[in-house]
Amino acid sequence: MNTAYVIVTVVAALWVGFSAVSLLRRAPFVVEPLVEYGVPRTWWTPLGIAKALGSVGLLVGPFVPMIGFAAAVGLILYFAGAVVTVLRARSYKTVAFPVLYLVPVAVALGLGIAARAS
Repeated sequence: MNTAYVIVTVVAALWVGFSAVSLLRRAPFVVEPLVEYGVPRTWWTPLGIAKALGSVGLLVGPFVPMIGFAAAVGLILYFAGAVVTVLRARSYKTVAFPVLYLVPVAVALGLGIAARAS
């Protein structure tokens, strides 16, 4: 197993896990923008659970590669959707926030694919 892959994956999983817990606990710095973007409150718990499951899937990935792959792809789609949501809300000053979650997950996916190919 590639050390860089494991380190990036664990950091990405912890980062996404923090985001999930923040959403599930309704931290103001997370939910206030969601209100601004027009995300229905009924979606908040399912979105938080999706992030939490993706985070766990990333952590399982080094041991069960297909779960890690599925989790990474799912999280990339999730955060790409978040970028689209922010752009549709015309909140250009905050578009960097979902990108800060998307990039480490994408790097973890790339490193995981490279580690399996070698």
